[in-house]
Amino acid sequence: MSKEVNSESVSLCPLSTAAATEQEMLCIFGTGDLGRSLGQRLFQTGYKVVYGSRRPHSCGPLPPGTQAMSHVAAAQSARLVFVCIHRENYNFLETLAPQLKGKVLVDVSNNLKKNMYPEANAEYLQRLIPGAQVVKGFNTLSAWALQNGPSDANRQVYVCGNSLEAKQAVIEVATKLGFTVLDRGSLTAARELEDFPLQLFPEWRLPLQLATGLTAFFFFYLLIRDVIYSYVVNDKDISFRIMASLANKVFPIVSLIMLSLCYLPGVIAAFLQLYRGTKYKRFPDWLDRWMLCRKQLGLVALALASLHVLYTLIIPIRYYVRYRLAAHTISQIKENKTSPFDTTMAWRTDSYYVIGILGFGLYLLLGITSLPSVSNVLSWREFSFIQSKLGYLTLFFCTFHTYLYGWDEFLQPSSYKWFMLPGYMLSLVVPSVVLVLKLLLLLPCVDSTLTRIRQGWERTDPEQERKKLLLT
Repeated sequence: MSKEVNSESVSLCPLSTAAATEQEMLCIFGTGDLGRSLGQRLFQTGYKVVYGSRRPHSCGPLPPGTQAMSHVAAAQSARLVFVCIHRENYNFLETLAPQLKGKVLVDVSNNLKKNMYPEANAEYLQRLIPGAQVVKGFNTLSAWALQNGPSDANRQVYVCGNSLEAKQAVIEVATKLGFTVLDRGSLTAARELEDFPLQLFPEWRLPLQLATGLTAFFFFYLLIRDVIYSYVVNDKDISFRIMASLANKVFPIVSLIMLSLCYLPGVIAAFLQLYRGTKYKRFPDWLDRWMLCRKQLGLVALALASLHVLYTLIIPIRYYVRYRLAAHTISQIKENKTSPFDTTMAWRTDSYYVIGILGFGLYLLLGITSLPSVSNVLSWREFSFIQSKLGYLTLFFCTFHTYLYGWDEFLQPSSYKWFMLPGYMLSLVVPSVVLVLKLLLLLPCVDSTLTRIRQGWERTDPEQERKKLLLT
């Protein structure tokens, strides 16, 4: 009778002694890219590896130090067999049922799409060979990841199976290879594991959808406000500005809003904890999902900010700008006059560019430290300092940069074309709210209360306290 694991838990088995595993033989069915990469990693880790093949003498190049046999001979030589073949080719395994009885079969297969079959591949394999102990695992790793090892990225191996002993054997191998193992329970979770590789950027969907929606909204908003308004009211065609000028307005607007949306959920969570007086109540699901995609929101915002920088760099070489500059110069020569130097404008433009450069520099720092290869070498305090404190400083610089861009434009009636606010004003709403709320949280009386709550203190309900006193 197999033992079943009902709860999800992270299982990190200690490495067995070198004497116990150095000469251990492992079998791999399948000599494709994944099978060869897995065999190479296993051999480099200290295992003996044998391949089971229909054509053991002509199965192509194998990793040095490994050997190929027939399926029957290979199955008999090892207690643990990695099945690195497609489900369509499982039928021949049924003839090996006597040799595979009592063996641990690790199913690493995946499908081309979800719900391709009525049951999971691992469950189908268990039904074909009921005498074996099937474990689903290693299917979320690519051949490239197996070749390069977990040092290049933080890789997790998910396993599930009905036999605890069989899972422990697979977990021991994965741990020795340097991977972190997550036990997903019984074999009924196999379909969920097989769906993992089919997901296309699941954590990026909300940020990308949000970026696409905001970009489309502000593009058409500014198109109506600037281009169409000029054509209807002034009978002037400036549609050429769509390619550069309009895009260079949309990108920074969306970038600033998305950057502020990275920090808004944290502020909401803080006020929610203050309102509840405890940290032990769960946040709403929408807030949890929002907080989990903050990294992706920030990276998309950084990409848009980078586009804004590139678009700004091409301004001096644009035909329209060079034409306007030449026309203005010729006009002043003809009129024999020179525009006086405006010190206020010089301060404004220099401050605008410098604050923008500082903000973008901090923006890049936030993006770099969010990469796993960088964040893994930072302590939690260092990571928190950069992503939180410097993050709010980045938001402040970028917001201040936008205020300097607008300057006193909000005082000019001509700025409100068709009673529509300029785009930069709309972009300032969310970041300004976030910064004001953050300042409120930094007030000593508020900050001390929030710190106590996050350290475990709970505010007692006066009504409950009165009832306790009456009972006692």
